[in-house]
Amino acid sequence: MNKSVLTNNIKNLACDLGFDLVGVANPHSYPKEFKNLNSWLDNNYHASMHWIDNRREERNNIFKYFPNVKTVISFAHNYFTGRNVDDNYKISNYAWGNDYHIIIKDKLKKIDSYIRENIDDVESRLCVDTSPIMEKPWAERAGLGWIGKNTNLINDKIGSWFFLSEILLDIELDFDQEFNEDLCGSCTACIDLCPTEALEEYVLDTNKCISYLTIEHRGEIDKSYQNNLNDWIYGCDICQEVCPWNIKFERNTKEHNFLKRKDFELMDREDWNSINKEQYQTIMKKSAIKRTKFDGLIRNIKLNNKT
Repeated sequence: MNKSVLTNNIKNLACDLGFDLVGVANPHSYPKEFKNLNSWLDNNYHASMHWIDNRREERNNIFKYFPNVKTVISFAHNYFTGRNVDDNYKISNYAWGNDYHIIIKDKLKKIDSYIRENIDDVESRLCVDTSPIMEKPWAERAGLGWIGKNTNLINDKIGSWFFLSEILLDIELDFDQEFNEDLCGSCTACIDLCPTEALEEYVLDTNKCISYLTIEHRGEIDKSYQNNLNDWIYGCDICQEVCPWNIKFERNTKEHNFLKRKDFELMDREDWNSINKEQYQTIMKKSAIKRTKFDGLIRNIKLNNKT
């Protein structure tokens, strides 16, 4: 099978599996954002997420992670299922359904299996969020969109409510054209409306970010941010909610695994306020919210329940 046919077949299979966008990047075409990584890390904008710095070299150079890589396939999968509209506590949209790591990885495995059925001795890496590669710059290189002022990847047809993932191959496919426009224009809604002032243009100070504070941060949250959580008990979507590209183009996902879990739909503020560890372990089975751990969730709830 020649590479053009294989490339088209991979893209068609990805669409059949529910991916909304797929593009192919040349690993030798280094994204311009790489030059910003060292500065971002040196400024300690990664906060306590030391695993980012620990594998800095691999993030800077994809060949340090996978020496034989010749192709980076980037995938985007819509997860949007609606907005937080009532008076309940708020959970970031991506975590409403089942853990995306499992769902997306299973889909990548099917694509990888197809490739292996048609190409002998192919070597690959399947990446879903946890691999030491810069997903957004590679997606931009693959033509999926641009990195906006809120530091999210934005597509001009579906907005930014999507998961990114990749398959790295040691064979060459047909490469797509890089998305080389910045369509944020003069808009600064994400910067202006961030409650903790975590954003500058194209730079996120994770130390101030509500998503980081409610998910990755362990221990007490700095008092200067405690009153600005705005009912978020896991993550934060404000910079995506106010983005004009999402307001115009967002649409609900067709993937049933990403729909809001019934357990969450049934929980009101009183239920969250009284949740115990046993209930937490039952409700959070196969949920990304386990990332914050029970103690972190209780901390977040208490901070948002101040009277």
